[in-house]
Amino acid sequence: MEIIKTPIAGVLIIQPRVLTDDRGYFFESYNQRNFQQAHLDYVFVQDNESKSSYGVVRGLHYQLPPFAQTKLVRVTLGEVLDVVVDIRKDSPTLGKHFSINLSESNKTQLLIPAGFAHGYSVLSKKAIFNYKCDQFYSKEHEAGIMFNDPMLAIDWGIPPAEMILSEKDKNYPAFGAHRT
Repeated sequence: MEIIKTPIAGVLIIQPRVLTDDRGYFFESYNQRNFQQAHLDYVFVQDNESKSSYGVVRGLHYQLPPFAQTKLVRVTLGEVLDVVVDIRKDSPTLGKHFSINLSESNKTQLLIPAGFAHGYSVLSKKAIFNYKCDQFYSKEHEAGIMFNDPMLAIDWGIPPAEMILSEKDKNYPAFGAHRT
């Protein structure tokens, strides 16, 4: 696997080594030993999967301490635009966001440390999104940021008239109201 740094410290692109032949392909989507050798000492305790259709925007979500989550995310069907926002109060990149296309064809993964809000938009007809978390989900510690906050100026790659959002995601507070 190749680990690629992003402009935001701690957010890492994980590019697995894919072996292909006339039968198809094989790759390790996660190997704890490889992560530990790269000083990525996370213990993942929960795997999640969601299926969505074109235009769905999920996010921007995060968990408050002590249930803040590090996530390892990937797409196994279709394509999404994955977005993270730095909400670490003492970070030089506080309020900055990073986005990347994740798809079944590129097999790229993104490691998102605790202290980031996270969301994605579905760019393909359907998408299956998978992620590992190093903390269990806690409804009482769930929080979020307005997906279309003008201060963040995130381009979700979906025309606003075609966006499909949950009521919860439509009503999160602006970035300045977040608390970690």
